[in-house]
Amino acid sequence: MATARGVGALEQGGFTADLRGEVAETAAFLMRDDRPVSLPEALTHVSGTAKETAEATLRAAAAFTFIAGALDGPEQSVVSLGPAPGGVYVAAAAGTPIEDLHIAEAKPGHTERLLPDPALLSRPGEAQVEGFADEFANGVPSPETVAAVRAAITPAAMRGHVARISGIDPLVEGDPLKVRSRDAASPDNALVVSALARRLHDLGLTVRRHEFSWRGRRLSNVEAEFPGAAADSAVLVTAHLDSTAARGEFFDSSGRPRPYDPALDPAPGADDDGSGTAAVLATAECLSAMIAEGRAPARTIRFVLFNAEEQGLVGSKAYARAAAAAGDRIVGVLQMDMIAGFQGGTRTMEIHTGSSVPGPVVGASDALGGLVAQAAPAVAADFSLQALAGSGDPAAGRSDHASFHERGWAAAAVCENFFDDTAPATGTRQYHKPGDTLLDEDHDTDYAAAIARTVAAAALTLAGL
Repeated sequence: MATARGVGALEQGGFTADLRGEVAETAAFLMRDDRPVSLPEALTHVSGTAKETAEATLRAAAAFTFIAGALDGPEQSVVSLGPAPGGVYVAAAAGTPIEDLHIAEAKPGHTERLLPDPALLSRPGEAQVEGFADEFANGVPSPETVAAVRAAITPAAMRGHVARISGIDPLVEGDPLKVRSRDAASPDNALVVSALARRLHDLGLTVRRHEFSWRGRRLSNVEAEFPGAAADSAVLVTAHLDSTAARGEFFDSSGRPRPYDPALDPAPGADDDGSGTAAVLATAECLSAMIAEGRAPARTIRFVLFNAEEQGLVGSKAYARAAAAAGDRIVGVLQMDMIAGFQGGTRTMEIHTGSSVPGPVVGASDALGGLVAQAAPAVAADFSLQALAGSGDPAAGRSDHASFHERGWAAAAVCENFFDDTAPATGTRQYHKPGDTLLDEDHDTDYAAAIARTVAAAALTLAGL
């Protein structure tokens, strides 16, 4: 997206601006649609480029038709802005909840909020990643780091954190309040932000709330940092703190089905992404213990919990934009999004590095994913690893790591066996439902702790510990 002034600047810079439509009083989204596309018989034997164009056009039309039919009333009108990578660009009426922009049978994370940001053209990370990528190949964790990670990141520690932020236990010890939701529209969201910030501060980290605007409200990401002794860059360990239950079934007082109310309905989000948030906290606790024993990282380690991920990666986009404007040097971003869902069978860890942004970020992100894979044998030896990269990565653009790909930084998302289509998924069956609780049969804290230890070992090693 760009303002009229931004379009003029682009054209003066020699770019051709393909204007898709006015979005002044609307919100713009990229709607991905993974459903199969059937080409007319006349197009089945055309050349590769023509076939790809036809598939993109049909996919965009199918996605738009589905969304337009699902929205009722003039106040919820939606306008097609043309084909997009894997779907369609749409402009919806201002204030349209992202929960309404859902395509049945599409993969998770298919809706991305678009923000006006010409600064995306600069991609400052591209000048950095080539210098860092060589380090990723030599990142086997030391015995001391492995021991520290095993001691701090335990199933009990993971369970305790998830219990507090998903409403099983009081949010703050000594206070009876239990939260019902972390949805960006819920009043409990701000309470969780405060509690997370306090916990990270108590670990001796420098904590900052990164504020941003969302639908007329002020929300906060939470950042906690420990500076490196010779910090030329920062390693980011991240997750998203918000939740949703948009796929749940809800009923009014008369027993009739009604839409999900994000301000009032329960959305415990124990797996999505209470598990990732717990892993970030446990990794911070591990670092704090290592520092207390006299060890210190060479690089800065930054723990970041993003808000409004479920609203289309809004919080991480705002954070990455601010980091780029501040000239931050980021060696790599490790995102954990859903790491506790396990139905049984082979214990599998997905490592996603696919980027929709071309250039040096592609190879650097793949190498960063390799660093995670190198750490796994020491702390999750019984896991099967699935490295998912390139344009075929089913999680490309679908979690907060994508906001850093947009800026050219190396980033990887690590999760349970949820996205990969090559075998039956064993991740949670309570995705985006009120049943995503710590007590759900699919929630496995042993499984989550092993993934958290893997990411922690990789991040601490990259930071020089």
